[in-house]
Formats: sequence, C-alpha cells, structure tokens
Amino acid sequence: MRLLCILSRLIQRLLNQIQSTITKIYVLPIPVYPLRLTARRGGVLSRRRITGEDGRHRGRVVEAKHLQPSDPDVMELYLDLHSQPCRSVFLFAKAVGIPFEFKLVDLAAGQQYSEEFGKISIMRKVPVMKDGSFILTESVAILKYLAQKHSSSVADHWYPAELKQRACVNEYLSWQHMNLRTHGSKVFLLRALYPVIMGSEVPKEKMDAAIEDLNQSLNLLEEKFLQKKPFIVGEKISLADLVAVVEIMQPVGTGLDVFEGRPKLIAWRERVKKEIGEKLFDEAHEAIMKVTSLPQKMKSNSDLEMLIPKFRKIFS
Repeated sequence: MRLLCILSRLIQRLLNQIQSTITKIYVLPIPVYPLRLTARRGGVLSRRRITGEDGRHRGRVVEAKHLQPSDPDVMELYLDLHSQPCRSVFLFAKAVGIPFEFKLVDLAAGQQYSEEFGKISIMRKVPVMKDGSFILTESVAILKYLAQKHSSSVADHWYPAELKQRACVNEYLSWQHMNLRTHGSKVFLLRALYPVIMGSEVPKEKMDAAIEDLNQSLNLLEEKFLQKKPFIVGEKISLADLVAVVEIMQPVGTGLDVFEGRPKLIAWRERVKKEIGEKLFDEAHEAIMKVTSLPQKMKSNSDLEMLIPKFRKIFS
C-alpha cells in the first residue's frame, strides 16, 4: 500500500513537470493570430490570444487549452469593451506589450451578476485585474499599477516619474470621474438604453441638459487640460490622454459627433490614435461603434427584468 502511494506521487510529479514544460513552450514570443471570443451564458467568457496593434505578437502567448483553468503566471483582465474604463486598460496593456489573458464579462447579458464573477470581485463591476493571487478593481488603480509594475519596460511618459508631470496626470484622472466620465456616460445611456429600459423616448429637456453638461466638460478638457499642448501633460501621450479619449468615444458610438466644431480636440484625438496605433484603437472601439445593436441584444436577454430596476435608478 505504501509502495502504491509512493508510485502515485512520483507519477503526479512527472505529470506536473510535463505540464510545466508544455506551458513554457506555449509562452514563447512567437507570432500568433487573434482568436474570436465566444460567450458562455451566465459566466465569464473564454480566453483569447493577445497580439499587438500591428497584428504581431507583443508579449507572451497564452493558449486557452493549456490553462487549467488559468496560468497563474499570466495576468488576467476581466473586461467588456463596451465599457470605457475597460477600453483604457485594454489599450494600455496592448500598446505597451504587457501580456494578459482577456476574459470577457458580458455586461449586456448580466454576467457581472453571475456566481462565477462574484468569486472574482464582490464589486460586480469591470475592469478587474487578477495578477496571481492579487485582485485589483477600478481602472485608474489598474493603470497605475501596470505602469509602475512594468516601469522597466514601459516608457516613462505614460506615468512620468517627475513629480510635477505625474501630479498633472493624477489631476486629470481625479477630475474626470465626476466630469467627462459622468457626463459622457449619461449621454450614452440616454441615447443607447433609455428607450429600451423606460419604454419611451428620452424627454427633450433631459437630453438637452445632459449634452450641455458634456459640452462644458469638453470645454474644460480643451481650455484647462490641453491648452496649446499636443497632449494633456505636454509633448508626449500619458495615461490621462488614454482615459480621456475612451470617455469621449462613448457618446460618439451612439451617433453623436461631439468632436464637431472642435478642431483642437480633433487634432488631439488623431495624435492619440497615432501614438496608440490606429488599428489597435479601432479594435478597442469596434464594439462601441456598433452599439446600436446593444438594445436588441438586451431585449433578447432573459435577465433583462433583473437589470431594469438598476437602470431606472440611473434614469430617474
């Protein structure tokens, strides 16, 4: 009996070594093509490979079939690219070549309320980062963590070490929560989801007030933060620019051209796209630019009744 136990342990140890070797083979820096994401109802999406904005590999490759259930050495990002904070984290990680495993949490399907996701984050919001056993929520916290953890390979301009420049990045990130983010999100929700949730068109006065608030935030972005500089902090792109552009693109996805009549903002957006990579920028915003299909998707969701009270709190 004792001999059987010893043999069993030896076999298990050998299997572990084989699995470790296979995993190392599959994380070599070799070119791959992206995999399509496939949703699984009631839970978190399966994984996909991650490539750079030019279609070439920009970090270690992780193949889903070798994860049981996940490779502990690879950071996991729980995201839905309909969400602007998720896009900022996704764009940053891909733009600077930080390897990660993409796990989609389908917000329209209510997957954030699933038991599976609840085990990852009691907050039930995305993005969420899982780096080994360390779990972090809030996009700004995740962005800063990534920039600082990978400071040896990430260019300093993203989150400058120089005191005053870093303070300027932090200033914008602190300001945007209750300004550009709040007002851009409200316009998006009113235009994209209000008719589905409330069963009627948005009252004109409510929409006009929301757009006016958004315009005031855009004015401040131009006059206070951008001024005559190429980017928010100066000559180079930073986390502040990344967070700003994804927020502005949110109402754009509903067909509202908030850049119209704002040549300074248009020029800034084009500079940001160029720095990130236009292909990567478009990939990140593909879902939001097709947001007109979202209401129909929500209508076909059997859990819509559970979501309606939560949205009505926002719209009331």
